[in-house]
Amino acid sequence: MKEIIDIVAAYDEAFKEGKKTALATVVQVEGSAYRRAGARMLITEDGQLTGAISGGCLEGDALRKARMVILQQEPLLVTYDTRDDDDAKLGVGLGCNGLIHILIEPINDQLHNPVSLLKKIINNRSHAVLVTIFSTADRKTKQPGTCICLMDNGKITTRAENLPYYHDLFNDALSVLENQRSETMYYRDGIEYTAFVEHVKPLISLVIIGAGNDAVPLTKIASVLGWDITVIDGRPSYAEPARFPLAKKVIVSKPEQALSHIIINKWTAFVLMTHNYNYEIALLKELLPMQLPYIGILGPKKKLERILGELEEGGVQITDDQLSRIYGPVGLDIGSEGPEEIALSIVAEIKAVLSSRNGCSLKLKDTPIHNTDLKLS
Repeated sequence: MKEIIDIVAAYDEAFKEGKKTALATVVQVEGSAYRRAGARMLITEDGQLTGAISGGCLEGDALRKARMVILQQEPLLVTYDTRDDDDAKLGVGLGCNGLIHILIEPINDQLHNPVSLLKKIINNRSHAVLVTIFSTADRKTKQPGTCICLMDNGKITTRAENLPYYHDLFNDALSVLENQRSETMYYRDGIEYTAFVEHVKPLISLVIIGAGNDAVPLTKIASVLGWDITVIDGRPSYAEPARFPLAKKVIVSKPEQALSHIIINKWTAFVLMTHNYNYEIALLKELLPMQLPYIGILGPKKKLERILGELEEGGVQITDDQLSRIYGPVGLDIGSEGPEEIALSIVAEIKAVLSSRNGCSLKLKDTPIHNTDLKLS
C-alpha cells in the first residue's frame, strides 16, 4: 500500500506540473525475481521514477520503453527473460532466474485510468481487488491493462464491460476478494488473455498509546511502511504534533475518551506504551471487546498478568480469543536493546500478525516465500 500511496502522490504532482506519465506494473513472474506481481512504478516523461519493479536493474530499460508508451499512448507488454545465465544479452544485470512480464500503460485524463483506480483503493480503506488484463500470446493485440476495481462493499469500477469474458472475470474477482489472495487466471476468446487479479490489503493503522521518547522511533519506522499513525496520550506536554511530525493525528485524551477520536477497523493495531499503569488498564478495558487483531503492551509479562488479573477481579470476563490478540511483552525476539531496536521488533511483529505469519527466518521455510497459485478459466 505504501508504494500505491507514493505513486498516487507523485502522479498528482506530475499532473499539476503538466507532465505526462506512464505506469509500469509487474503483472506476472515465472520463476524467481526481486519483485513479484503487483509491484509498480510511475514514470514521468522527464525521467522521474516513483516505486520499483525490480532491485534497480530493470528501471533504466523500463524508462526508455515508458517514454515510447507516453509518445504513442498505447500500452506495451515487456518481458525480461533472466533464465539465461548470460544476463548481458538483455543489456541489464538481473541476477534472477525467471520470466518477468511488465505492462506499461500511459496515464491520461480518461475516466477510470489506472491511477484513478489506485486512488479509489486508497480511499476505500478496506480490502479491494484490482484486475489487470494482458496477452502474452499475442503481444501485438490491444492490451486492456488495469481496468477493473472491486471494493469489499460490492462496488465495482470498470472500463472493460465489452470483454466477452467480463462476467467470468467479475466472478473470479469476487472469489479473490472473498479468499483475500491474489490469483493469475487465463481466458480464451480467440486470443488467450491473462488476468492478474490482485488482492490489495487495506492500509494498516497504528495507534500508539503513549507519547514518550520511545514512541518517536516507532512512528518513524511505521511511517517508512506508509502506515496511518495516531499517537494518543493524556499529557499535553508530551502529545505535541511537533514531536511526532510523521503521525497523522496526535491526540490528548483521557483513556475513557481516547477511542472516540479515531476510526477503528480490522487493520488497526494498538501499542500501549504510556508507562502509566492506570492509564493502560483503563484503556485495555475499552479495547478488549473490540476484536482487534493486535494489542501490544510494552513491559514485562508480570505487568500484563497483573493488569489482566485486576480487570478480572473488577468483573471483566476475558476470553481465550481476546487473550490471543494481546501481545505482551510486545515485539519479536530479535535481541532488541534501546528504543529504536524495540520499535523495529514491534513493527515486525505487527506485520507478521496481520499477515498471518510467524516471523521466523525465511531459511527455515520449506515452501516458496510467495504464493504461486494459477487458475485456468
